[in-house]
Amino acid sequence: MRKVLSFFMALVFITLAGCGGASKEPQSLKVAVLPVLDVLPLYVAEAQGYFEKNGVQVELVPVGSAPERDQLMQAGQIDGMLTELVVTLLYNREMPKITVVRFARTATAKYPLFRILAAKGSGITTPAGLAGVPIGVSDLTVIEYTTDRLLEKAGLTENDIATISVPKIPDRLALLGAGELKAANLPDPVASVAIQNGAVVVIDDTSYPEISNSVYAFNNEAIRNKPEAVRAFLTAVEEAVADLNRDKTRWNDLMVEKKLIPPNVLAGYTLPDFPTAAVPSREQFADALAWVQAKGAVNGTISYESCVDAAFLP
Repeated sequence: MRKVLSFFMALVFITLAGCGGASKEPQSLKVAVLPVLDVLPLYVAEAQGYFEKNGVQVELVPVGSAPERDQLMQAGQIDGMLTELVVTLLYNREMPKITVVRFARTATAKYPLFRILAAKGSGITTPAGLAGVPIGVSDLTVIEYTTDRLLEKAGLTENDIATISVPKIPDRLALLGAGELKAANLPDPVASVAIQNGAVVVIDDTSYPEISNSVYAFNNEAIRNKPEAVRAFLTAVEEAVADLNRDKTRWNDLMVEKKLIPPNVLAGYTLPDFPTAAVPSREQFADALAWVQAKGAVNGTISYESCVDAAFLP
């Protein structure tokens, strides 16, 4: 009897030990990345093994354009993405669908995020010279938003500002270079290519850095079902940002490999400071909301709490 009891006690111990020692499979996230410098921390986190270190499997899904990214999100094929406040508001105009969890990139007093450029030979050198001149933008995006806000702050009125839709950045760059667009809003570092080719900086967001940023957002299903994975993702991003800000010359090959910066720009380019853990402020959110409402893209109001959540930050 004693031997039988000992056998069962040993069996129970082995079973419990097996359950306690069972490794939990890390949750996975699929995150869409555009070919822009803003996503460099994600590639650094991947290269340095920071996602795995923090217990999350992250698949970075390259997309060629914002519409391609949005198709994947709407189809439920990705969990998260690089995006912006304007797009977040458009997603959530009827019901909350995505949540902003962190800044990806912000303009600073030293490093611009967006520049409004005039074509070589256009004769335009000041914001006043852009009155009535069609400026190449991507409609209802941060590109159009920053165009309006920068020019308004420079003294132009709503009636002075004219835009033309050129959604793809390479097309905007090419048309500006050929003189077919007299002006365009281009992001860093693509704007540096245009400047090398003779384009003139009319105004950029270093004077008003609060208006320009990009963000990481996750769909609300991932927020509900994979909160620890989202937290782990952001912890890994924080480690990558620390690496980037500590040594800005180390990542040149990675930037070129991932097509985040043209090789001909790299030699004279200084990598910007990437923001540490933070989310857009209520004031930034309110201004973006006022802009989309004025454009007629959002009816009624949308709460800050339904779109932005800092609780996942490390």
